[in-house]
Amino acid sequence: MAVHGTVAAGFEGVREEFALFLADEEHAPGAQLVVHQRGERVVDLWSEGVTGETLLGVFSSTKGAAYLVTALLVQDGVLDLDRTVASYWPDFAAEGKGGITLRELLAHRAGVIGLDAGFTPQELADDRAIAALLAGQRPFWQPGQFFGYHGYVIGALVGEVVFRATGRTLQEWYEERIRAPYGLDLWLGLPESEEPRFLSTLPMLPTPEQQAEIDASPYSPYSLGGIAFNEHAPDSVELEDFANSRLVRAKGQASAGGIGSARGLAGMYAAAAFGLNGDGPLLKPDTAAEFARVHSEGNDLVSGSQKAFGLGFSAIGCLFDSVGAGAFGHSGAAGSLALADPRQGYAYAYTRRRYAYPGGAAPENERLLWSVVRALG
Repeated sequence: MAVHGTVAAGFEGVREEFALFLADEEHAPGAQLVVHQRGERVVDLWSEGVTGETLLGVFSSTKGAAYLVTALLVQDGVLDLDRTVASYWPDFAAEGKGGITLRELLAHRAGVIGLDAGFTPQELADDRAIAALLAGQRPFWQPGQFFGYHGYVIGALVGEVVFRATGRTLQEWYEERIRAPYGLDLWLGLPESEEPRFLSTLPMLPTPEQQAEIDASPYSPYSLGGIAFNEHAPDSVELEDFANSRLVRAKGQASAGGIGSARGLAGMYAAAAFGLNGDGPLLKPDTAAEFARVHSEGNDLVSGSQKAFGLGFSAIGCLFDSVGAGAFGHSGAAGSLALADPRQGYAYAYTRRRYAYPGGAAPENERLLWSVVRALG
């Protein structure tokens, strides 16, 4: 499969690794890969089936935008990490949640992973609707004692704190402070005018071995994982189809409803950590370090696997050996991954159109990241 785009001198090995992956992948997706070395774009590649300007559902990579807004408001002194959520949003104190701090919420320690009855598709597309319903929800574990991925709802919960503190939605802050000033192709609320550039997510095509693993795995929709991903709801939507809904794209649900490209994701992390277009970095070093610092590590109650989180952001350095300590970013269900690595001086973003097995950062990210680090020397 042909590779399109450009790389700067010294980054030819990244292009070669991208091409090798596409040749090896039985069901090669339409994929995009962009790398910034500090403020300069040094890799801009895409495969057949997409272009560099194609917009895709980035699923939970959306969360990086939500956390960046939150970090900026903390940096500005508008939000205090150690104040309770209920001090901003009184209704949230119901069912024993009054002591949960914003720091604990961001670290996925609140236990408010979903709704007992589940959400309708219309509710799940709307952050304000999610927040209103979760205000009265009891936690699924003792808050602060454990952690688990709040996959569909963390953006709505944090976004409601932002709204109560400022009178403006997280999406409005993102548009004003981040997307519009840098012209980023990463949208929390895709305008109708941009719809022609969007390509829907394609379903996963597991290998026979992967399908056998899926078939053999007992899984209840009423488990913590099932509730967190709304699988117990009567009219639950498959996660791979979430961003294929125009309602989700229009609302810009801040947990998983973002639409963008690798250019947009990499540009956002470059702007956050290093600066972009001649401007300085959005985050001061102390702010970036605090949000990247590991706050939750070990067994994730929702996924049942080992995870590591900073404040919202994934602690990427704990997940990939090639990534430096203090890196921050997030992956998305279709296989995307985006991050900034301040110590090694780069921002990285990878997207793909076909849903990757088993979800989260697609396996090829490991090889692609290593090729970037090698190119950096």
